[in-house]
Amino acid sequence: MTSPDIPDRADIMNERQLRLRGIVFGLIPVILMGAVLFLSAGTIFWPAAWLILLLVFVAVVVVSLTCSTDLVMERTKKQAGAKDWDAQLVRLMNLVGLLPLLVAGLDFRFGLTDQITLPVQVGAFVLFILGYCLFSWAMITNRFFSLVVRVQEEKGHTVITGGPYRFVRHPGYAGFFIIVLAQPVILGSILAIIPAIITAGIIVIRTSREDATLQAELPGYREFTRQVRYRLIPGIW
Repeated sequence: MTSPDIPDRADIMNERQLRLRGIVFGLIPVILMGAVLFLSAGTIFWPAAWLILLLVFVAVVVVSLTCSTDLVMERTKKQAGAKDWDAQLVRLMNLVGLLPLLVAGLDFRFGLTDQITLPVQVGAFVLFILGYCLFSWAMITNRFFSLVVRVQEEKGHTVITGGPYRFVRHPGYAGFFIIVLAQPVILGSILAIIPAIITAGIIVIRTSREDATLQAELPGYREFTRQVRYRLIPGIW
């Protein structure tokens, strides 16, 4: 008979399979990013692009192995209850979010704009790392970090106040905001900054809409907004 303090072997295997599934699902956007970057650049010999893909891959693996298994299930299965406006914003963000990579690849291939200097690229890469650390920290802290905006009543959805949520109400979006703006600079493309700014604007809109939804539908969230005043950027908004 198995002791209640010792995980059942089948449970351990199921958790391993689930986390592996999280890694596989997380690799899909990495592969898509790589395809857009290298096809538009016309070459795979692009160190900056490989650095970005490597960091994203590491983040996917770390988060998939350390976050709540509930979150892995949430993010790898289609969930009911998503808002229509959010589905539209997600489609728009996914489409527009690839444009900086496409433009940067074409810029690299044809030399459309002057290249950004190496020290500036290195500084952007440091910001990129910090952005992914913040994004990953939010996911590991918040087991309700869904791909879609919805109140997860079936899981006893509660307000998360620990980790990075002590500083801003939407640290995942804050990290992604930094990532999106740093990415074209790392890739050395001034031109790609334009679609990156548009993508960042969509992130701001989604943050605002999600915050309003949580205030209206999630018990305790209004009180949380009085404790943590800023949505995305401390001291600004």
